[in-house]
Amino acid sequence: MDQNTINEGKTMAIVSYIFVIGLLIAFIVNSNKKNAFVQFHIEQSLRVWILSIALSILLFGLSMIGVAFLGILKWVPLVFAVLGIINANNGKVEKLPVIGTIGE
Repeated sequence: MDQNTINEGKTMAIVSYIFVIGLLIAFIVNSNKKNAFVQFHIEQSLRVWILSIALSILLFGLSMIGVAFLGILKWVPLVFAVLGIINANNGKVEKLPVIGTIGE
């Protein structure tokens, strides 16, 4: 991937990690431009938000049976989103740890 592609896509790559609405905005904007850098970060961001939804459901179920101390796990998707933003800002095409290869 050349530096020009990365520079053109940095903003949308960062936006894709900011809430689910940012992911949708980046997806819609990139559907016309087809920037490979943005597409990579959209895919990584999608994994983060799927993890977030899955953890929310899991933690809700566990809190119902009294295992609320696992609530600290709700911060994991935020950590992954911040890592993704840092990678996008630095122009890196690095997969997120643990979840970066899921679904390939």
